[in-house]
Order: sequence, then C-alpha cells, then structure tokens
Amino acid sequence: MGYIDDISRDLYTYLPELTKREDFDEFWENTISKAKSIPMNIKKEVYDYPSPYVKAYSITYNGFDETRIHGLYLVPNFLSKKEKYPCLIHYHGFSGNCGKPADFMQWIMMGIAVVSVDCRDQSGQTGNSAEYTNGYTTNLNCKGILNKEEYYYRAVYMDCLKAIDFACEQKEVDQSKIIIEGGSQGGALTMAVCALDSRPYLALADVPSNSNIQKRVEGAFGSFSSVTDYLKHYPDKIEKAFETLSYFDTMNMADKITCKVLASVGLKDNICPGKLYFATYNRIKGEKYIKIYPFNGHEGGGEYHNEIKLKFVGDEVLIKKE
Repeated sequence: MGYIDDISRDLYTYLPELTKREDFDEFWENTISKAKSIPMNIKKEVYDYPSPYVKAYSITYNGFDETRIHGLYLVPNFLSKKEKYPCLIHYHGFSGNCGKPADFMQWIMMGIAVVSVDCRDQSGQTGNSAEYTNGYTTNLNCKGILNKEEYYYRAVYMDCLKAIDFACEQKEVDQSKIIIEGGSQGGALTMAVCALDSRPYLALADVPSNSNIQKRVEGAFGSFSSVTDYLKHYPDKIEKAFETLSYFDTMNMADKITCKVLASVGLKDNICPGKLYFATYNRIKGEKYIKIYPFNGHEGGGEYHNEIKLKFVGDEVLIKKE
C-alpha cells in the first residue's frame, strides 16, 4: 500500500451522522420554485477587451430576490465551428468576485465558453436586496443564522443556480455540456448547485467549504468562525443556529448529485479541512474522483491540479470517444 492510500484510508469511510431535517427536500423544492418565478431580466453589454479571440460581455440578471447579479460571459472567437460550445460556470471563493476575462483564458483556449458571477454582498459589484431580522458577527456566513428562510446562503445558492439559467439561454452554449467549477466557497456552491439542479454535466470542486458545517463551527475553521463567535455571545441560540445551517450543509444533499465530479482537498487545510469534505464526497452516488494533496493547505493542488482539471474537462467534453 502506498503513502496516499495509507493516509487516506480513514477518509473514505468518514460518514458522520447527517443533520438533515424532515422538511429538507420540501424547503429546497419551495426555494427553487420561488427562484424560478422571478424573471431573469438578462442584460448583456460588450466588454471592451483587447483580444480578438474572445467575445466578452458584462452581464446582469435578477437573482433570488431580484438582487441584480453581476458577472462575465466569455465566448471563444477563434474557432470556425457550427457546433455550440461547452460552458463552464465559475463560482468564486469567499470575499471574492467574478474576476476578469484574463482569469479564464485557459478555458477559452480549449473552446469552452465561460460564465462567472459575483456572490452577493462580497467584493464584486453585486449588492444585496435581502432583508434580515437579526444581527450578525464578523462576516456573511452568520447573516440570517436564526432563520433558514433568511440565511445568507439560501439566496446565494439560488443566484448561482440562476447562472445556469443564464448560460442555457445563450445561443452559443451547448446545454448538454454545462461544467460547474469553483474553489473553497466556490467548491461548496459547485456541490450545492449540482445537488439542486440536474443540468450540470461535470463538477470541478476544489478545497470545498460548507461540508459538515457543524464541525467547521466547532473548530472555528475559516469563515464559519463567525458563527463560532456569534454563539459565544448567544449560547442560547446554539440549537437554532445549527438547525439553520443543516439546510445548507452539502453533506445533507450530496446523494442528489448525479453529474461526474472531480474534487480536490489539501490535508494541511485549516480553513476548509479536507477531512470534512469527505462527509459530502462519500455520499455522492455518481461517478466521482478526488485528488488528495497531503502537504498542501487551502491553496490545494495549485498549478499541478489545474493541469489535471484541464485534462479531465478535455477528455470529457472535447474529445469524442469511440
């Protein structure tokens, strides 16, 4: 047995008890129905970009509560082909934003269109129209913590799901080849969207957050330390807070993921501990692969893993197999 096999043996059997409530599925069915009832009202503006090899657009659309979600839409402009393009939808890490066109040129050069969107209330152009009845501490992971209908990630999960709606409305996009990708918070959003929507074909999730959230709070790991801090001030709210968080824990929805998954974790990660992601990964029933980086932290596999992702996507959506 090799080193990786030896140190990962316990990871593949890590199945902590689910925290899923009885109305979990009903809650998400109602949430998705509400999201779909809100017209997209898509706006696209040509992005002034110096390369002739990509068509770039700034985009906005209505999110969960008609918050205008800002992002980018990029289309290859150097291929003479009649077929539509696969489309990669990118979700960014915590406190980030949708980025710039240059961030996605590797996908464009593979002949893949890209949609990248802001998470509301973070460092992009997207604000937040949601209303909250309670205060919060430190950061957004604590916002709405006492009410699952108000919790911050309810709207974010739906904003991200509606990014698929945007992609599927674009004439250049092959709706059968939707790729969802992100790291950290973006990895969590990748898992959540692929659990809540059957349209994705591939999922690429790196050092994912939002898995076994209760353990994240107990250990004050990463952005969920805000919840830890909140519960220091309000110990009488512990049960209610954990109840709310259970609806957004990807381990509670992982059994609904049907697309192919390529994931990665770093075992020295003290922000999104790699072991905690296995609470989600081990419950995915479909075809799945994971790369474990024993000596890497929250940076994950970095450039090395990026090459693995490129090959994985190329093999799955670009190369026609006999």
